[in-house]
Amino acid sequence: MDSSDTEIFGLASVGGYLDALSAITSDMSLKERDDLIHLDKSLHGLWKLGQNVILCWCPENEGISLVVVPHYAVAEISHATARAGAGESRELWPSRQFLETLLCGRRQQTPRQMDEVVRLLGVQRLHLPLRAALASNPAHEDIIEKMIKRYSITYVPCRAVAQFDIVGFSLLSPFEQMTQLNSLAYSLNAAQSKLLDRKIGIDFARATTGDGFYVWNRDLGLDANVNLYHLMYLALADNAIARRRCVHDTVPKLRAAFHVGRSYEFHQSEGLNPTLYHYIVGDVTLELARMMECALPHQILVGDFRAELGESSEIGTLEFVSQATKTLSQLKGLTLSGDRVEWIESYLTGVRLQGGGFTVRRITVSDRHGISRHVYNAKANIYRRKGQPILLGIEDRLIEPRNMPYAHTEHMKPTSAAH
Repeated sequence: MDSSDTEIFGLASVGGYLDALSAITSDMSLKERDDLIHLDKSLHGLWKLGQNVILCWCPENEGISLVVVPHYAVAEISHATARAGAGESRELWPSRQFLETLLCGRRQQTPRQMDEVVRLLGVQRLHLPLRAALASNPAHEDIIEKMIKRYSITYVPCRAVAQFDIVGFSLLSPFEQMTQLNSLAYSLNAAQSKLLDRKIGIDFARATTGDGFYVWNRDLGLDANVNLYHLMYLALADNAIARRRCVHDTVPKLRAAFHVGRSYEFHQSEGLNPTLYHYIVGDVTLELARMMECALPHQILVGDFRAELGESSEIGTLEFVSQATKTLSQLKGLTLSGDRVEWIESYLTGVRLQGGGFTVRRITVSDRHGISRHVYNAKANIYRRKGQPILLGIEDRLIEPRNMPYAHTEHMKPTSAAH
């Protein structure tokens, strides 16, 4: 492919990208759209097929100024800030908090902030002339912001992610693997459709793990995380119904995990352009993968986490599940397999107390690297008007050393949920 072909390919891709932003660009003139295509082609050139990352930008001098660094420089800066945090040449490096703040949230900076970024990172700023004063329009600024992030990395300090894993996937034939992945993808789509029917917004994204999917909500915040928690159960319910009906191994046997933690978002290259949708990696996906190593077939594990409640407060796993349980009433009236849902309950399992109620069992599991972490065993019961209840997860009594390797368990404060 020569340079002219590359330019045409890039232009076509950019046009498709702007079509993806049609909700924002629908009121633009053809000239404004053409100017944005010219801008995105320029950003694509600075990106250099993924060699560089665009960290931030600001409107300046009939154009925009940018801070562009090689992709490996972000890792070097991160390692340097870690060493500085340990007392090594601390005054020469920005803090880790500075770098995370730079990669978190909006990339548009003021000229003074850009000066500070350039000084702290020891890099040069680039100026990109524009055909028109695009950045002077707030609507255009939002589009430029989205374009910049497509060629960048984003740090998210608190995001919920669910993992769905197909049990025995590696033992299946390629055809069975294909059909089971397709079945799981359908269950996720069906779950989102059910939530949208109840006016519960969830803009979910997914990435393959090989044996299943990581799934997350592109929206952030407590409500977004709770909605993802509900999506997980609805997807598992759709899968359970399908398994009752299937004759051959076309519907997967699943296990699932849910966790909240830090992640980095990026756009992988597809052809010679970054994809429209982002992928994630970070502490949250690492924890999920390690949790899944210890999960039993049909089990649902929830990590031991702290989730942001607001700008200055956070809640733990027990409080989060309690909050999610309070909103389950929104799902009453859903139709699953042609039958109306009368009630849904979800809880973390434990043992019955003599005076009534249950404890919550916190399990300490160790992965193959010898690293221990706390998890909780979760269940959900979906009661329908006519059909049999859909029981998701495994009972607490199955959590034994011969079934699930763990270091020890402890019982947390009692709950009123029925197990």
